[in-house]
Amino acid sequence: MIELSWPWCLGFLPLPLLAYFLLPRARQADAALHVPFYNAVSNFVSVRATDHRTTITRLLLAAMWLLLVLASARPVWIGDPIQLPASGRDLMVAVDISGSMGQNDMTLAGVSVTRLDAVKKIAGDFIEQRAGDRLGLILFGSKPYEQTPLTFDRHTVGALLDETPLGIAGGKTAIGDAIGLAVKRLRARPSEQRVLILLTDGRNNFGELTPMQAADIASTESVRIYTIAFGAERMVIPGLIMDRMINPSAELDTETLAEIAGKTGGLYRRARSTEELAAIYAELDQVEPIELAFETFRPQKSLYIWPLSMALFISLVVAILQPRVIGMRLPSLANLKPRSQGAVTSA
Repeated sequence: MIELSWPWCLGFLPLPLLAYFLLPRARQADAALHVPFYNAVSNFVSVRATDHRTTITRLLLAAMWLLLVLASARPVWIGDPIQLPASGRDLMVAVDISGSMGQNDMTLAGVSVTRLDAVKKIAGDFIEQRAGDRLGLILFGSKPYEQTPLTFDRHTVGALLDETPLGIAGGKTAIGDAIGLAVKRLRARPSEQRVLILLTDGRNNFGELTPMQAADIASTESVRIYTIAFGAERMVIPGLIMDRMINPSAELDTETLAEIAGKTGGLYRRARSTEELAAIYAELDQVEPIELAFETFRPQKSLYIWPLSMALFISLVVAILQPRVIGMRLPSLANLKPRSQGAVTSA
């Protein structure tokens, strides 16, 4: 289907007729040139001219004006409606990338990796499975940043998570501010579809909002928060004489994370290994999706270039058809003999 973006431009169509009938015509005085050798000149000069006021030229000019007005109205081709994929939820994933996420206390396929590398792999797999959901990614450290807005393009969300460097958002942990940013982004969505999955390995030690203040706001805005406390509880540190056992997650504030989930109607889970983290994401993946009304998109393509190009072509044709003198040969004045006087009248 073709529509006009600016249909009011069609009101310019009668302008040439209005100018023709309403504007006063220019007055031209006829002038005569008397030459004594008119008949001799007329024998040697061949003139071929085409009057620009002929019917063909007028029709071409009218067609050119019509095409120019049509191009100015900006015709647009609108395609058939295309259904956008829609299902489940509007789901924001908030990942802690503070300095402590560089702790090397996780294993993947028997290889020791950092916490952030483990999250990239397991959370990335979770994101890839969320076909039909709108996904957004928030990275937080000292400050939260929206890495990707809510989108159906889960491949881009996963790729940006995988490319995230450690500590780019600062070395501290602003859990409250991260929740506040997620609530702000989810506020415009239907209340039953607002979900936040927050993963951290520490406690809130920076930012303007406390975690519970942010949880109160999330509860008011009907945002369900699923919190994941991540980090091993035991880690062996080699020593000169003997190895010693430490708890690398001693700073993990599990109580606050549990309160956040309880206040907002979500779930709290503790992941001490990559296997437990994968199981938690698998559990979250089983949450029953909420059906959404399908959204439609109609592709559009501007077509003004076609009438504009045709008008340009017609203007070239009209220029070629303009009257012009060809094949003119002027005789030598010595060969001209006065026969009779004539008058050449120029219009």
